[in-house]
Amino acid sequence: MKQLVFIHGRAQENKDAQTLKDEWIEAWRSGLRKSGLDLPLDVSLIRFPFYGDTLAQLADGLTDSQAADVVVKGLGATDQNLDTEQREFIRKVLLEVQELRGASDEQLAQSADADVVEKGPLNWEWFQAILKAIDQHVPFASGVSIALATRDVYQYLDNVGIRDTIETGVRQALPADSTSVIVAHSLGTVVTYNLLRREGTAQRWNVPLLVTLGSPLAVTAIRGKLKPLKHPECVQHWYNAMDERDVVALYPLDSNHFPIDPNIENKTDIENFTTNRHGIAGYLSDAVVARRIYDALML
Repeated sequence: MKQLVFIHGRAQENKDAQTLKDEWIEAWRSGLRKSGLDLPLDVSLIRFPFYGDTLAQLADGLTDSQAADVVVKGLGATDQNLDTEQREFIRKVLLEVQELRGASDEQLAQSADADVVEKGPLNWEWFQAILKAIDQHVPFASGVSIALATRDVYQYLDNVGIRDTIETGVRQALPADSTSVIVAHSLGTVVTYNLLRREGTAQRWNVPLLVTLGSPLAVTAIRGKLKPLKHPECVQHWYNAMDERDVVALYPLDSNHFPIDPNIENKTDIENFTTNRHGIAGYLSDAVVARRIYDALML
């Protein structure tokens, strides 16, 4: 019997897991109604591993507002909470957002003194300037939010304790020999990909369809930490969907940006209605996305 597994992204701490699961189900149900459909399985067969509190606690126990202070004040200077590699990782992602999504060098210069721009991204004044430039010139983007999301991806990929704790929860939703349609969002796509490619064969998982939504997997710094890239052997088909205005999902997972064999199927014309164009409700309620999940469960 197939089950459906939803794997969430970041910033879910201090929320009720059941309430979040219900919100995901309702968003999917909304997308299904656009095709005259309803849920094809009982909700007891929908798994929702929750790691929001774990991630927040392990990532120095900081709230988003506290972490934002560290990011803004500490990234360019010596700070015990952020090592040099993590600072550089976040800077690289912010630079890519700036370059790809419309915050030009001229606009960056408008957000900082000339000497700050000339010194480049190794000083904290420059870092504050790029956050400001993204806030002002990149639609639907918050510089601090992007930095926080990037920090969490880095923590997952680099901190063995965080990675193991998160993956233990996700693994429990995927018993050995199970058949699961998996839908992952944002940071959850990084967790899911990393786990499936590493353990899918040994665990004898069967994934007829993997759906990734708002995925940052193709962001250069993130992709670099995942090399060598490969298609998880347990996944029969991979379907990726994004809104091109979503600054977390900078690129489609295509042969140019995430080259694996077989290629990933991409849908890039989502019109995500959420404020930042990244929210899960705006993805799951898309009629095509909802139908693809439905069809995979019905086969």
